[in-house]
Amino acid sequence: MSTLPENAVPETAARQVEFISLSHLNPSTELEPIPTRGIDLPYLRRYVAALEDGGYDYTLLPYGSASADSFVVASAVGQLTERLKPIVALRPNTTPPQVGAQKLATLDQLTEGRAVVHIISGGSDAEQARQGDYLPKEERYARSTEYVEILRRAWHEPSAFSHDGTYYRFDDFGPGFAPYGDTIPISIGGSSDEAFTLGGQLGDIFSFWGEPLADIRAQIERVHAIADAAGRRRQRIWVTFRPIVAPTDELAWAKAHDYVEKIGRTYEQGGFHKKYLGAGTPQNVGSQRLLGFAAQQDVYDRALWMRTAAVTNAGGASTALVGSPETVAAAILDYVDIGADLVSIRGYDTLNDAVDYGRYVMPLVRQELAHREATGQRGHLQAQHLGALATEGAR
Repeated sequence: MSTLPENAVPETAARQVEFISLSHLNPSTELEPIPTRGIDLPYLRRYVAALEDGGYDYTLLPYGSASADSFVVASAVGQLTERLKPIVALRPNTTPPQVGAQKLATLDQLTEGRAVVHIISGGSDAEQARQGDYLPKEERYARSTEYVEILRRAWHEPSAFSHDGTYYRFDDFGPGFAPYGDTIPISIGGSSDEAFTLGGQLGDIFSFWGEPLADIRAQIERVHAIADAAGRRRQRIWVTFRPIVAPTDELAWAKAHDYVEKIGRTYEQGGFHKKYLGAGTPQNVGSQRLLGFAAQQDVYDRALWMRTAAVTNAGGASTALVGSPETVAAAILDYVDIGADLVSIRGYDTLNDAVDYGRYVMPLVRQELAHREATGQRGHLQAQHLGALATEGAR
């Protein structure tokens, strides 16, 4: 932990924080999988209304070979809300860059400047092959680099241009359809060397899954160093957690152990996208890292719990923050203190958790940041709600 005085705001701390959720299309969850055709429109309406009412700033529209199309869902979310910013998860193998630029600019105009794109290079050969993509992982990141460069040219070039690259070739494209504002933020995520190079040199946002504080801090420093060397503005930092919250820390831990048993059974029975995860070692570095942390210990820092990652074979964002609303808010602030200014919190009881986070967790974080802005000092939340730190992480 920091050696600064208790009330000192670290120099690395983000001054403002925005919250992200993930839009769920139906009530099926890892706790209780429900057979579904995919989109339950009344549920989607309720869900995004809950995000808007709860004060979330963004919602991620995920993408998979057997999921709903992220562009179409993002457009729907944009029309169902007034303020929520849709983040389109986009795989370069699915959409040519000129078309991707057109789609994103169209979404940006329809939502009056709310569009964001998250580029997914692809962490699994098997999943990429389901849609006919057979490039090896290293080349997928090289393709993403070319893709992002073309996106930006399509939005900003004042006249037509041609391109003859490694992965894309076209003649006299443009000028492309313009975004609502100056540009559209581009998010990059990952833990591999290739991801850091791409995100550090070209990304506006860099996304991490929830890892121990010391490890996230080192990764933030790494990506910012790459941006500095490239002469670019440093990226905003996005960190994702799956909080498990109850009125007290003790109740939250009891809830967490109940949840992990249910989640484990769901994945063992193949009831929730198990075919995408597999039983062997995941190919992507991010999942490998989470499983490595989980093998070392269950609890890190104030509230980070790794067992949810272990029982799902780290299939995506899967690490939990466990505790009372105060403890979880304090844990989020620990990450804010090392530079995270985009915090994704999505639960296992998806709709109910989204409502609870908006009522009980996010206001505490925002109150603390308002206190810092007004006084130049930290409040007492982090000092008073130690969570696992009070017992040296022994759980």
